[in-house]
Amino acid sequence: MGILQDLLRDIPVPKMATVKVKFDDTKIDKLEQALLDELQQEYIQKKIQPGMEIAIAVGSRGLDRLVEITAATVRFLQELGAKPFIVPSMGSHGGATAEGQREVLAHLGVTEESVNCEIRSSMEVVKIGELPNGLPVYVDQFAFKADGIVVINRVKPHTAFRGPVESGIMKMISIGLGKQKGAEACHQLGFKYMAENVPAMAKKIIEKTPVLFGVATIENAFDKVARIEVLAVEEIEEKEVELQKLAKQLLPKLYFEQLDVLVIDQIGKNISGDGMDPNITGRYPTPYAQGGPDVNKMAVLDLTHETEGNANGVGTADFTTQRLVDKMDLEFTYANGLTSTVCAPTKIATTLANDKEAIQASIKTCNILDFTKVKMVRIKNTLEISEIEVSEALLEDVVNHPHMELISDLYELPFNEKGNLF
Repeated sequence: MGILQDLLRDIPVPKMATVKVKFDDTKIDKLEQALLDELQQEYIQKKIQPGMEIAIAVGSRGLDRLVEITAATVRFLQELGAKPFIVPSMGSHGGATAEGQREVLAHLGVTEESVNCEIRSSMEVVKIGELPNGLPVYVDQFAFKADGIVVINRVKPHTAFRGPVESGIMKMISIGLGKQKGAEACHQLGFKYMAENVPAMAKKIIEKTPVLFGVATIENAFDKVARIEVLAVEEIEEKEVELQKLAKQLLPKLYFEQLDVLVIDQIGKNISGDGMDPNITGRYPTPYAQGGPDVNKMAVLDLTHETEGNANGVGTADFTTQRLVDKMDLEFTYANGLTSTVCAPTKIATTLANDKEAIQASIKTCNILDFTKVKMVRIKNTLEISEIEVSEALLEDVVNHPHMELISDLYELPFNEKGNLF
């Protein structure tokens, strides 16, 4: 037995119980019709002239019904005689290559066939100016040359900063359309100033390019579209502030103020840009955002298949497994830190041989006197928290909470012969 195994041998893993967590599940069923109703506004239609080449900015986030929203927007513009085309708008994602960004869209289902229009992918940008602080502002070359620009994105809380405008239409304009150079520029001065620089860059781009309107969605706790709005360019900033407030209200959460241990089965870029959403875990990559539970120790056990080795976020945890580390693509992972300038999430957490040891290490170091009374929660990932596992020490909190329901008795976690849960 090795030194680590000897240190962890007598650390008890608590019995767990399954809990159903209730969230607002309001969603739009007839989404295409809801979008078309928004697009029928007279001031939107007046902006579109026959023959206009219109760039539609589509990003790398897994928006609910993205293909349907994009295809409906394309069709609307085509019916007015315009010639829309898609511009991948995702900063440095896809390995910061034109083909890589095209592949990211294809992975999300957005292809020339599925949305019935051309995709023009390039990492070439045009510098359109500078902010007063000296930061350069860039725009994708194809979008810059177009007669109009339309932006599609989900409005949601950011994972590394707080401000009236966080993730949404303005961030898609400033960082998405800015490609790798724009993303790098926006991150250059760090997240401390992101709440100022994102809208400032977006406003500069709006001033210098023909942005027409944005298609903004808000998703419920189950990642289904709960609201969709078309924002005319003149009202993007004002309306996005209000949509951001609503998005925060609908955000799913763990209904615990303090946890000794949080175990997360999987992290990945398809789950969150940070691998796991800090708004759920309470662990942020910068000091400029807050919210969520106070977690003493956190263990992440594996990567999703879809993340293709990108383990961004593993450094935010305290412990991980050798299985996860073996799957890491260091170049993909480190590229996140080099672009965002936030490198702590790309570090490799203290690595244990298997799931059981990672969990035991978390319990051993969580600063409580009686390990049998550990307050521990286990989740699959930060997207799927409507069903979670909790330790016995949290059962009273569950029973007394209006949005949680105990749906099983206590049971032992099912470790296999290798000490893993799956």
